[in-house]
Amino acid sequence: MAYYEYESPLGTIGMTSKGDYLTSLYFVDQKEGQEIVEARQLTRPIKAAIQWLDLYFAGEDPNAVVVPLDLAVTNFRQRVLAVVAQVPYGKRISYGDISQALQADVSEPKNFSQAVGGAVGHNPILLIVPCHRIVGSDGSLTGYAGGLERKKWLLDFEAGKYERM
Repeated sequence: MAYYEYESPLGTIGMTSKGDYLTSLYFVDQKEGQEIVEARQLTRPIKAAIQWLDLYFAGEDPNAVVVPLDLAVTNFRQRVLAVVAQVPYGKRISYGDISQALQADVSEPKNFSQAVGGAVGHNPILLIVPCHRIVGSDGSLTGYAGGLERKKWLLDFEAGKYERM
């Protein structure tokens, strides 16, 4: 596993890769006990993630950069995070919206909102899989692994309220 730290306007972002895939991206002060095998190794997926982050924090569209991801989560969480990954820059959707999007895949409709919250809360690749764009049904800012202050900053940044890097 390779590890790299990126300095962002919101603090140090740690990222790991294994083989050809990025396996995690997180705020260092929010995660304890991250296994570091080879610090500061610039693998192909880490280089792509750095390029993505540079564009993002410059206020440019980073989605032209393909970052190969390995989301080592359950099938349900993969389905949830696939919906999250499609939320456009500057937009917000609710946990209930994601639950409704998942209804097409079940024979009996169920409210998955609580399970969706758990899946979003365990997103291993922050920012690139933009879980900060997921809000409560009333538009309120709810849980974020990087902290609610960062979530608010990211949403305000995407709304053009802060100067770009």
